[in-house]
Amino acid sequence: MGTMDEIFRGFFARYEEMANRVLASDMDVAETTFAFASDFIAASPAGVMTGKNDESLKTSMEKGYARYRAIGTRELKIRDLKITPIDALHFLVRVDWRSVYEVDERPDIVIDFEVHYLVQLHNGEPRIFGWVSGDEEAVLREHGIG
Repeated sequence: MGTMDEIFRGFFARYEEMANRVLASDMDVAETTFAFASDFIAASPAGVMTGKNDESLKTSMEKGYARYRAIGTRELKIRDLKITPIDALHFLVRVDWRSVYEVDERPDIVIDFEVHYLVQLHNGEPRIFGWVSGDEEAVLREHGIG
């Protein structure tokens, strides 16, 4: 087993690679749900929601990726991540993302953002059980997207 840094960097690198394959329609979104715990919480300026890692998660993710494709999202890239242990099994992982959009005839639009993930080690494997994100819709509007 690697260090916590190696484990989390590997986990999120795999998540990034799979997200880009889903964006490109090269992978079914259901293959990415491994990354989530059986139950989770999400918070953003739109509110707080809870969910289950079941068919509803897959359906929600399919809708989300369809929208990302429709607004021109071409790529998601991890710029950096910072791991903060909470205890031996729980971690706060700040992921600094970069998204690239192709919109009309404009040059690529690049937007940097961050998401804070709550991650639990379950049998030595990371599982996301929560995340906190900013106002995605407002940022997209600022850039003339969507």
